[in-house]
Amino acid sequence: MQVEVFEGKEEKEVLQSALESLGVDEKEVIYYFTKSKAGLLKKEVVSIHITTYDNIISYIKEYLETLTKDMGLNVTFESKVRDSQITIKMYSENNNILIGRNGQTLQALTTIVKQVVYNNIRSYPHLILDVENYKEKKVKYLERLAKNIAKEVAVTKNPVELENMNSYERRVIHNILTDNQHVYTESVGKEPDRHVVIKPKED
Repeated sequence: MQVEVFEGKEEKEVLQSALESLGVDEKEVIYYFTKSKAGLLKKEVVSIHITTYDNIISYIKEYLETLTKDMGLNVTFESKVRDSQITIKMYSENNNILIGRNGQTLQALTTIVKQVVYNNIRSYPHLILDVENYKEKKVKYLERLAKNIAKEVAVTKNPVELENMNSYERRVIHNILTDNQHVYTESVGKEPDRHVVIKPKED
């Protein structure tokens, strides 16, 4: 991954210099600072390690292309960045292999890519890796499920345990019910058996 390094005396000054040199706004980049001592007087030098979202996306695509070729798949990509969130959709002739059982392969690919990017920029990107529209459909299903069970719990006053889910799926459930006046959610158990429980609020 192409990561540029700029040096200066203060973080704000170095950041501004880097942005001007790259010709970008702050919202278009990810960066981190390091500090070191330099010269005979051992003065502190601030370094910024910075790269653009475009570079990150190109890197991820190249990495995934190599990875999926090793899986025997020919994959094309569609990407976008919105509010610091990177979304990359993959398309192949056999999407089921990319998705895996209950989305496990897709989740594994997402975890691997996030770690590889972190190794380069010391930051985990807000990344959504999808296969065609699998995750979009999954989110809509989980939202419907959460709302329907919440109604049931509100009436019966009995908690309901959902099936085991990964962290992304659990977060969808929590988010959709966070403002519900009649129920609340908790994640219980240990991976890979961690799941959400929807519980009634006391009147």
